[in-house]
Amino acid sequence: MNTVNRPVRKKDAMQLLTGQPVYTDDMAPKGCLIVKLLRSPYASAVIKDIETDIAMKIPGIEAVYTWKDVPQEERRFTLAGQTYPEPSPYDRQLLDRRVRYVGDPVAIVAGADDKCVDKALSLIRVEYEVLDPVLDFRKALDNPVLVHPEENWESLCPVGADNKRNLCAHDESSQGDIEKVLGECEIVLDRVYHTKACQQTMMETFRTFCTIDTYGRLSVVSSTQIVFHCRRIIANALHIPKSMVRVSKPRIGGGFGAKQTSISEIYPAFVTWKTKKPSKIVFSREESMTASTPRHEMEMHVRLGAMKDGRIRGIDLYTLSNTGAYGEHGPTTVGLSGHKSIPLYGKAEAFRFVSDVVYTNVMSAGAYRGYGATQGLFAVESAVNELAAMLHMDPIRLREQNIVRQGDVMAAYYGQENTSCALDRCLAKVREMIKWDEIYPAKDMGNGKVRSVGMGMAMQGSGISGVDVGSAVLKLGDEGIYNLLIGAADMGTGCDTILAQIAAEVLDCGMEDIMVFGADTDASPYDSGSYASSTTYVTGKAVENCALKLREQICRLGAKLLGCAYDQVEFDGKEVIWDGEHKVSLKDIATASMCGNDILLEASATHSSPISPPPFMAGAAEIEMDLLTGETKVVNFAAAVDCGTPINPNLARVQAEGGILQGIGMALTENITYDSKGRVLENSLMQYKIPARVDVGHIQVAFENSYEETGPFGAKSIGEVVINTPLPAVADAVYNASGLRFRELPITPCQIVMGRIREE
Repeated sequence: MNTVNRPVRKKDAMQLLTGQPVYTDDMAPKGCLIVKLLRSPYASAVIKDIETDIAMKIPGIEAVYTWKDVPQEERRFTLAGQTYPEPSPYDRQLLDRRVRYVGDPVAIVAGADDKCVDKALSLIRVEYEVLDPVLDFRKALDNPVLVHPEENWESLCPVGADNKRNLCAHDESSQGDIEKVLGECEIVLDRVYHTKACQQTMMETFRTFCTIDTYGRLSVVSSTQIVFHCRRIIANALHIPKSMVRVSKPRIGGGFGAKQTSISEIYPAFVTWKTKKPSKIVFSREESMTASTPRHEMEMHVRLGAMKDGRIRGIDLYTLSNTGAYGEHGPTTVGLSGHKSIPLYGKAEAFRFVSDVVYTNVMSAGAYRGYGATQGLFAVESAVNELAAMLHMDPIRLREQNIVRQGDVMAAYYGQENTSCALDRCLAKVREMIKWDEIYPAKDMGNGKVRSVGMGMAMQGSGISGVDVGSAVLKLGDEGIYNLLIGAADMGTGCDTILAQIAAEVLDCGMEDIMVFGADTDASPYDSGSYASSTTYVTGKAVENCALKLREQICRLGAKLLGCAYDQVEFDGKEVIWDGEHKVSLKDIATASMCGNDILLEASATHSSPISPPPFMAGAAEIEMDLLTGETKVVNFAAAVDCGTPINPNLARVQAEGGILQGIGMALTENITYDSKGRVLENSLMQYKIPARVDVGHIQVAFENSYEETGPFGAKSIGEVVINTPLPAVADAVYNASGLRFRELPITPCQIVMGRIREE
């Protein structure tokens, strides 16, 4: 292969290095209206009255909108970027008379500049009827206080939702008689694990600008992962046809799932549609921390049944998920907590997975890298680590005895066959990389310092089976170069480069010959969007098929020019050749297509996969702990990943390193907490502690390649699986160093010190 499985430099690498990329706010027209939001100071309240007259008198103020400007009887909508019909309930209004968390929008102010808008915001007077909030998600289900009592609440899909019970979703699945199997087990581990909400903290906050185009349509440019879903969401929020909305995205300064939800787009869209003037909104870091969509807080009750020889026979998992004030991604996220954790243990005879997603009066949760699998894997993998400790078994050996293998049918993964799997090799590789046998469980380093190791496994998916759609259009230009049109969104992941590599491999050309244009609802072919680890596997296959079609068209026109049959020619990427001697160049073929031609040198393809082959990963953390202060640092993290055939090993490695760092942050430092009134305490990066690269020691990533026949050139996904193993690995390393078992994240130095004091 010429380009696939090669460490090709990103197409935009030099532009990034020299500071040339243009982001959303850089493109906003000069003089556009500045849009900002007045937000609720209460977790639950009804707006009795709101006065905007004084605010409107501020020079430069164009408009102030409140719930009175939004028909409350109209159909509600969801901000979740999901394929229609969305599993997430329709539970939002653009502006609602009822506010449901501290930070919920109360009014939209649009004006000439920041100064006048800020002044106007301070002059709006709101009278609230303050209500009792539901802040504890463990007490939300069937609570007499309802987060969504409205009658026009709607669930489009049968996800077990009931707003009269504060229930956003409920699901059950099982195989075998779990109670019988657990009753026969010699050991039944019964544990509860808790993961708190945490933020995506992408560098570029949420931002959007809107204009009215030549034809009177609403044109929206936004930092989004989901241009096509975003178009539908805006149309639903404004109650206008989708045909009147165009959405495009420039370069994105990171997303991590946060921009799979349309956080910012609807507000400037509303302003521009009403005023017919350009407008923009740029979320502050504080807004992005207090009024966005963090990871779902979850509590997981695990019962794990095994024999004394280490054979795991049954897994029973109940997950309670906190969706917050609105249901974005709640029904879908929770499913991964079980369906991406239980299947790892393919020898189990029975499983049961039950889940509830509940509404509360805190910030609405949403998509974040790992998407529910992160939480579930922390619970199940931690339980397996606890089982290993009880049995005095090496955790890696225990897993080698129980793991799913290629060819196994994964009952807990929707009955899908494991078509490609190198998990056994990943385990062996990690043992070698981390020098497990030299350190496990711990080594005394002297001076109160201890080094220890812990490990975990993970699986994810490659798109949503039978749902996600990827598409591509390829055109041959008259200079013999190709234009690749896609609807997937590169948000720093390098997907533009990877998709170009796939096209270049099929067309036998250089990367410089592939021009990528993406993510514009008017010009791009339909694509579900860049989420659910779908881009390389789903859209990549569409690109491969599209390139094969175009290659055939090039050969047909070349044969026509040479005066021979199509099946007599070959194409080497530069020339179509007949009989080894007669040739016509690609440039001449392209030129010939412009005059008197009946063979279109343009191809399109769309792809949706009935299966979602999981990537696999094993990860091990080596930590150093100061037993006196509780300070814990990851000094080495070893990861072995099976993502099929990596299209670009360099970009795959960067994805892995970034995900591992985020997982370490979730394990040790990142935390969203609320006060008694539902206010977020961590409203900036001064309080919310994400790890910098210098805070973590060496991160080693190796690839143990399998070959997935349904993927482009054997590829599976990698974007999400990489965040999942640090959580159980670090938690178990902490146990091996201190003797303290923590089942709630993050694990802070204070908790370690206090735990040691209690133990003494």
